[in-house]
Amino acid sequence: MRTEPTWRIPIGILGLLLALALYGIAIATWIAPAIEGWNALLQTLVYLVLGVLWLVPLRRFLIWMETGSIHPPRS
Repeated sequence: MRTEPTWRIPIGILGLLLALALYGIAIATWIAPAIEGWNALLQTLVYLVLGVLWLVPLRRFLIWMETGSIHPPRS
């Protein structure tokens, strides 16, 4: 376990917040107008998929924040 503070955690959190803000702006700018005439159920499905999609790269990002490597530690 790490005993010394590292710069990766605060920078990673700021980067994550920035990336999520940009992702939300992109969704609101391009996706929302494109699907505004769709059925509410289809819109819900699109927003659910997009709401989960940002989680895909999160595992490796969190591993990098903790270890400095993008590869998970081997047990």
